[in-house]
Amino acid sequence: MRPFGFTLGCLSLVWAIAGVLAAAAPESTGLPPAAMKHWTADNGNGTYSNPLFYEEFEDPDVIRAGDDYYLAGTTMHMNPAVQLMRSKDLVNWELAGYCMDRLDLGPAFRLEGGNIYGRGIWAPCIRYHQGMFYVFSNVNGVGLQVFRSKSIEGPWERNQLPGRHDLSVLFNDDGKVYIISGNRSPYPIEELSADLRSFVPDAPRRFLNAKMGEGHHLYKINGKYVDVSAIPGGPVDQMVAVADSIDGPWKVTRMVASESLGVTAAAPARAGTGDRGLWIHQGGIVDTPSGEWWSIIMSDHGSAGRMVNLVPVTWQDGFPLIGLPGNLRKAPNTWIKPGTGHVQAPKPAFVHDDNFDSGRLNPHWQWNHVPEDSSWSTNEKPGVLRLHSLPAADFYSARNSLCQRPPGPESIMTVEMDTSGMVAGDTAGLALLSSPYAWIGVAKSAEGRTLSVNRSLNGRRSGPGRPDSASALESVVSPTAPPEHLWLRVHCNFDNDEAVFSWSTDGTEFARVGDPFTMTFQLTTFQGVRPALFHFNTSGQRGGYVDFDNFTADEPRARGIEREIPLGKTIVLTSGADGTVLAADVEASKLVSLPAGDDVPARAKFQVVSVGPGRVALKAGNGTFVSVAGPESVVLKNLGAENPGDAENFQWINLMRGDTMFMSLANHRYLAANPNLPGPVTAAATGPDPARKGGACFHWTEVTAGPAD
Repeated sequence: MRPFGFTLGCLSLVWAIAGVLAAAAPESTGLPPAAMKHWTADNGNGTYSNPLFYEEFEDPDVIRAGDDYYLAGTTMHMNPAVQLMRSKDLVNWELAGYCMDRLDLGPAFRLEGGNIYGRGIWAPCIRYHQGMFYVFSNVNGVGLQVFRSKSIEGPWERNQLPGRHDLSVLFNDDGKVYIISGNRSPYPIEELSADLRSFVPDAPRRFLNAKMGEGHHLYKINGKYVDVSAIPGGPVDQMVAVADSIDGPWKVTRMVASESLGVTAAAPARAGTGDRGLWIHQGGIVDTPSGEWWSIIMSDHGSAGRMVNLVPVTWQDGFPLIGLPGNLRKAPNTWIKPGTGHVQAPKPAFVHDDNFDSGRLNPHWQWNHVPEDSSWSTNEKPGVLRLHSLPAADFYSARNSLCQRPPGPESIMTVEMDTSGMVAGDTAGLALLSSPYAWIGVAKSAEGRTLSVNRSLNGRRSGPGRPDSASALESVVSPTAPPEHLWLRVHCNFDNDEAVFSWSTDGTEFARVGDPFTMTFQLTTFQGVRPALFHFNTSGQRGGYVDFDNFTADEPRARGIEREIPLGKTIVLTSGADGTVLAADVEASKLVSLPAGDDVPARAKFQVVSVGPGRVALKAGNGTFVSVAGPESVVLKNLGAENPGDAENFQWINLMRGDTMFMSLANHRYLAANPNLPGPVTAAATGPDPARKGGACFHWTEVTAGPAD
């Protein structure tokens, strides 16, 4: 593996491959149907947009084995445990499997006399060495789990070692196996035996004695030892340390600097101008056969949980830094797909729908704690999921709750339910597992059935451990008694962190029950919200059964207007900060911003010219092109018979929620208008302001072309 710095010249091969994709897939149409319905990072034109998955995938670690890429992520208390993904191009991923079907390491893992909410599997490290896949992951209070398999699909053999926090393992080229761990300096670097079944007791005492973070990723690259780790928190950065020897000394620098990719700390709809955002941090790095370097790196996304992003890496002065030349330690939200040499059609990584007809669960389902297999079935009545109720005091302690991760930025989960098998004391329905939690469901008593929306009032929001299972419930009972056969729905909008519950007698017309539920990210479950199908009995005995069918997770904003590039169209660009419009100052030959008005002047109209995969030039009405002459100078240039070059080329960057940015290929920075101060436009912005009020985010509107003023 050799360090590789991104330059425009070195990207020519990537652009050539991307051009083939662009020819095969138009900017806004022609994508496979699944990619239109479900979030797909691949834009179909040779570019991709973050996040890779618009749903939670925590603590990513990525490797390449030959021409294939593999990704491991945290599953905490969920089962199966340790999620594994694979890809050919680092953009389109599919589920490869899990390391453990059942994380059954004691009674609390089964919700017996306790729970492991917010604990369990954390921050896995995945490695490939001499034909064998290895995954290392700590389990809180139990120990370090070591998994090995010749196939990423398993079966996986497991052994256990003493616990280590947020570890990373390096198979060194001298035959030694190093492991680094910890969340405060100095970070111990220990040796594992060759069979990975013990620590080497007489190994030299080694430490990385520098201020780093946690979530280590240890590598040997081009003869240098490299450790990447993240400062704990939300608006935090990632650090990188490099040494010539595993014994040090280590040189340290900041690998990421305040890069939010436009993700706000508050719910986006409530974000103010001073919002610092949630920064990318904690992720691994990987190379391609062509010599490029990339990082798959995490950031928090409010109540939806933590998501992963793919960002380019540039080597500078021996350090791998996030970003591109001219704008290092920052990252584009949209960029050219990696040059892996593999071309494929866009494909969503996660499709959550399940009609239960196959007799197997959709592999994206995860049980909340270890399930009792004798009390659930997809074969007892073919075509449905049957949950027999088990005794529980409340939803938090209900066994056999089946969960998924809700897609963002908006998702509508619906399930059909037959309650004819319920008995007195049974409660069943559709929940949002979090702390506090909420659910819509049917309760059966001796008097009959009631339908209600319930939410816990005092669920704890910080500190892993036991939620307050005795917490009071606020209940809103529907005035209409439910029939035995009904549909339940929860509509989650992660722009305002609100969830609305409703129900239906026919699956078409739905009636809302109760006020919106405010979703949160918290450190009790240490996850975003989880839609869950559940059934429990409060009498202290086993109860009846409920049949669930036709679970769907609709994504109404899987592809927003920002994913469309209006090639060949004439548009007006309006600043999201103050409503000013971009315009051509013909006399000064500059790009400027003008105060908003009722009439759009002709000089505010620009034709969008295609110049490459996901890239455009902006042509003014007088035939000149917007051109970057320097960070503070954006001019209008008459190209004559020449084609637009790097100075005139912009990467079309989408941020969702209607916001678009233009990254100059001359300096990898962004066009920006000075908020509330109309005048010259610059190309100096290093990234998006999280609240989209910094002047670099624009909304575009198609208009009729007209002559220049």
